[in-house]
Amino acid sequence: MDKQQFSDILYFSDWESVEQVNKGYSSDQKYKVMTKKGEELLLRIADGSVHKQKLKEYEIICKYARLGFEMSRPLECGLCDNGTYSYMLLTWVQGEDLETAMAQLSREEQYQLGRSAGRILRQIHGIPVASGDVPVQTKKEKKLLQLERYEQSSVRIAGDETAVQYVKDNIDKLWLEPPVYLHGDFHPGNLILTPQKTLGVIDFNRWEVGDPYEEFYKLESFGVEVSVPYCIGQIDAYFQDKVPMQFWETLAVYVAHASLFSIKWAEKFGQEDVDGMVKRCRAAMEHYDGFRRVVPTWYEEKE
Repeated sequence: MDKQQFSDILYFSDWESVEQVNKGYSSDQKYKVMTKKGEELLLRIADGSVHKQKLKEYEIICKYARLGFEMSRPLECGLCDNGTYSYMLLTWVQGEDLETAMAQLSREEQYQLGRSAGRILRQIHGIPVASGDVPVQTKKEKKLLQLERYEQSSVRIAGDETAVQYVKDNIDKLWLEPPVYLHGDFHPGNLILTPQKTLGVIDFNRWEVGDPYEEFYKLESFGVEVSVPYCIGQIDAYFQDKVPMQFWETLAVYVAHASLFSIKWAEKFGQEDVDGMVKRCRAAMEHYDGFRRVVPTWYEEKE
């Protein structure tokens, strides 16, 4: 986009530079804005046709911002380029992506950062949910349809039968908990290690209201390959060191489903992404012993 397309955004005249950020799978275009005062901001751009949804997203981010943890704080949301685009302006979280910073940290430091993340997630899930935000249906039917799409796809992998059957046999274990506000994509790739060694949270565009336990399956997808101690810490702190068996039983279903369907989902991004999801699926099969167990082997490392 041409920088002048942002010219009808409030305070545009205070901007020194606008640099595109190419990271993640979001359909939003993201830009790092530097103001003339040396402040760094995050600008998210979406098509104007989804402005109503973006206003709702902004409203939810405002709820999260009141909790007090470090995050991309909302500044304003509106239309730009004569209504062609919806924009959201947020603060920029200073620091290093946690998924890259983790390699420089000790196992204990990784575990403690996981505990910090678990406490933040518990705060988010503790926000009272407005009745109008609760979906009419759970995701059970949707996930079974996604599983069917995977089964009928050309990217289906050999030896997946036990995982497929596990999802079908245990689908009713989903969403037994009261619905909560979710971050929607909570894993080290969307966390920042700040210069003060605290955690900052970014990318709330996949927020929704749903099963709190669904928030954890991306530990298997994107967390364990970065840091097992972090993943253990997130779970331990979220449950205040008393993890219920129902959590593990529910999480195993989410992991089995996501491990399989993510392969089909990645197809639109190219073979490299498909191969990455296949590798993660194989790892999950191993961690869950072909889904004959519900507590993954990596969690036992804490013992």
